[in-house]
Amino acid sequence: MTRPNILLITADQWRGDCLGTVGHPVVRTPNLDAFAATATVFEQHYAATAPCSPARASLYTGLYQMNHRVVWNGAPLDDRFDNIARAARRAGYTPTLFGYTDTSPDPRLHHPNDPVLTSYEGVLPGFWVRQPLAEDEKQWLSWMVSRGHDPAGLPTIHHVEPEEGEKVSLKAARYSKDETQTAFMTDAFLTWLGEQDEDRPWMAHVSFLRPHPPIAAPAPYNTLYNPDDGPGFSGAPTAAEEAAFHPFMEALQDYQQLASHLPGTTDFVRDLTERDLRRLRALYYGMITEVDAQLGRIFEALEPLENTLVVFTSDHAEMMGDHWMLGKSGFYRESYHIPLMIRAPGGGAANRVSAFTSSTDIFPTLLDLLDIEPEHAPDGASLLPYLSGQTPLSWRDAALWEFDYRQFLKKWPEKFPASAHEGSSTALCRLGPEWQFVHFSGMPNILMKATCTSTAPVNEAASHPDLVIANLDALVATRMRHNDETLARTLVWDYYRE
Repeated sequence: MTRPNILLITADQWRGDCLGTVGHPVVRTPNLDAFAATATVFEQHYAATAPCSPARASLYTGLYQMNHRVVWNGAPLDDRFDNIARAARRAGYTPTLFGYTDTSPDPRLHHPNDPVLTSYEGVLPGFWVRQPLAEDEKQWLSWMVSRGHDPAGLPTIHHVEPEEGEKVSLKAARYSKDETQTAFMTDAFLTWLGEQDEDRPWMAHVSFLRPHPPIAAPAPYNTLYNPDDGPGFSGAPTAAEEAAFHPFMEALQDYQQLASHLPGTTDFVRDLTERDLRRLRALYYGMITEVDAQLGRIFEALEPLENTLVVFTSDHAEMMGDHWMLGKSGFYRESYHIPLMIRAPGGGAANRVSAFTSSTDIFPTLLDLLDIEPEHAPDGASLLPYLSGQTPLSWRDAALWEFDYRQFLKKWPEKFPASAHEGSSTALCRLGPEWQFVHFSGMPNILMKATCTSTAPVNEAASHPDLVIANLDALVATRMRHNDETLARTLVWDYYRE
C-alpha cells in the first residue's frame, strides 16, 4: 500500500463523554458523529497525565510520565526521546504543525540566553511549523485586526458583557463564529492542504486551542445550550464535603481560582454555586460544538483523499464542575477521560472499542502503521489491530494515569500533611471496570467506585484491604513492566546485527 497521508487533530481539554456518538444527552457534535460512522471509536480512552506539557509528552512519545519525566508545564522533555515527528521524518514525511505542542526544550542543548528557554510553549523536535498559535494568541489577534477589530480591545477580547445578577454571563464573545481561533487554524490548514502534491503523502498535526479556557463562545454557540439541561455533577453535594474527602482535595480547592476560565475574576472555584457551574458548562458545550463545526470543514476537504489516516483526540480532559473543580488536575477520571477516534486509510465500518486505551498508544500505532522502529521503547501499544476489528491477544485490564503535585508542595507546603513532603510527589491512579485506586506517598491511599455519582465520594480502602493489596501489586507490576527497555534487551556485540 502507498504510504498514507496522516492527520493528527487534537482539541485541547475536551472531555471524553462530550460527544453525541458516545451517548451524551446534551452535547451536539454532528460532524464527529458522522466521522465516527467510518472510524474506530475508543470509548475508554485516557490521558496518561496532566496538565498540558506532561500530557502532550505522553501523547507524542508513547511514554508514561514515570519515564519521560515532564512533570509540569515548563519541565523539559529530554532530547534523547523519539517522538511522532522524528519518526515521521524517518519514514519520509515532513511533519507539519498547525498550533502548538507545549514542549519545553531540553535546556542542555541551548545557551542560557536563548529565548527558547523563556517559555514552556516550545515545539516538539521534528515538526516544521506552518501556523503557530500559542496561548497568547498573537497570530490570531493580528488576523483579527486585519478583519477590522480595534487593537485597543485585544487584551480583553475574551471578556464578555456581564449579565445582571449572574457571576457567569452567557453573553456572546466579541468575535463571530467565523473568527474564532478554531476557524483561523482551520483556514490555515485548508490553505496548506490545497498546496500539497497528490503523489506525495503528507503528515499534519492540527492542534486546536479550544475548548480550552478562557470560556467564551460566539453567537450562536453561547446560547445553544440551556444551563438547566444536562447530567448532574459528580461528587459531594457541597465543596466543603468534597474537600473533607482527602487532604489533596482540600489543597486543590485552595489552589483553584476562576480567572483562567473567566478572565477578570478573582474568585475561587469552590465559591461557585451549582447554577454558576451549569452556566459555565453550557458555554463549554457551546465551544465544543463550535470546534465540531470547523472539524466538519476539514472532514469535507478530506473526502476525496481516501488514503488518509485521521486521528482525533485531546491532550487531557476538563473537570467542568464535577467534584466542585474546573480544569485538569488531581486524580478523578473526569480530568483524564478523553476522546479518541481513528479512521484508517480507506475508511470502513463503524467500530467501537470498550477496552482501556491510553494516550501512550498513539505513537506505537503510527510506528506500526509506517512499519518503522522506535528509537526508544514506548510504554503504549499499537491500536492497529482494533482498526480492522480484531482484538489483541493481550491487552491491559485497567487505565493508568499520574499527577505530579510537587509544584503544589513547593508553593503551598502548609496545605499538605508533613508526611506528604517525605516521599514521592505523584498520585498514581489505576482505573478498572469496578474500582479506582489512587496511591499517594505520605497521604492516605484511595479505593473508590469507578463510576462517581452525585453523592460524596467514599474511600473504601479500609473495608477492602484485599483490593488495596491487589491494586498496589498491579501498580508495582506496571511500573516494573515499563522500566526503560531501550537497550536492556540488547547485547552490545549484537546491536548492529539485529
